[in-house]
Amino acid sequence: MANEQHPRTAIEIGLAAAIVAIDADTPLILVAGEGGGFGLPSGPFDALEHRTFEIGLRRFVAEQTALEVGYVEQLYTFGDRGRHAQAGDTAPHVVSVGYLALTRASDANAIKVPRARFEPWYKFFPWEDWRDGRPKILDAAIMPALNAWAKIAKPTPGAEFGPRERIRLSFGTEGSSWDEERVLDRYELLYSAGLIAEAQRDGRDTALPRDKPESLGEPMQFDHRRILATAISRLRAKLKYRPVVFELMPDEFTLTELQHTVEAIAGRHLHKQNFRRLVEGTALVEPTGEVSTHTGGRPAAMYRFRREVLKERPAPGLRFGGR
Repeated sequence: MANEQHPRTAIEIGLAAAIVAIDADTPLILVAGEGGGFGLPSGPFDALEHRTFEIGLRRFVAEQTALEVGYVEQLYTFGDRGRHAQAGDTAPHVVSVGYLALTRASDANAIKVPRARFEPWYKFFPWEDWRDGRPKILDAAIMPALNAWAKIAKPTPGAEFGPRERIRLSFGTEGSSWDEERVLDRYELLYSAGLIAEAQRDGRDTALPRDKPESLGEPMQFDHRRILATAISRLRAKLKYRPVVFELMPDEFTLTELQHTVEAIAGRHLHKQNFRRLVEGTALVEPTGEVSTHTGGRPAAMYRFRREVLKERPAPGLRFGGR
């Protein structure tokens, strides 16, 4: 039972959706709300109104963005106490259930609600886009700040890795390679080091005293950038064992368009011939018999997703390798 020293704390369940689309080789995330910065479509779960979490989530998305999403999957439940609580805060503690949803650019472009819009997801994670080489922000701001923090950081009791090891694994230093799937690990490390706006907003005592804090991506309301990082990590991993990329593609496409979409999500370039051999070997697509003349060069064959592959094997995906 609750006592005077530890009174019972009210709990609320919040639902938030990271809704992804691809437009012109740019991965987009749907943000909603007016004022107060960027936020994901979200709202509180009402057990009397919503039979399931997903039903509640779809209702919030429709109300806030006028978008009817297709593919939806639950990501993670975030229950950490105090991520955005203030001293003396008596409001109910919110347990957030994050979701990943995918939609096509044609649906994204149809959104006419003033308070909802798509933004490039690399606006929030500029260090994650390696398509034009190693992002300058890593060496100009992130790594010097992380190394300075590691010199004074105290090991977290019970933690598997210390500060230096976390930096090595998350950011691919000291002989380790960059792993595009570690988006959440990198965000959590930057939060732990107090280097991003959310950590400063939350009053984390690990925040380094700096005269002019660096701007490390656009912040988001509450824990929404953490949920987005989880969504990007999940989607990058899932590309390799499920054909989710086709939820983002039009019904017909060229292999170049497919490759550019995969690269946009993964944040890195893939070898053209190796990618084509991979696609052909997995039998994920089939030619339509049509060609596209909008390539800027020679006409390119059009393809479509071959849905029969879902019945032929349990894990059809694009298992592209490392750099």
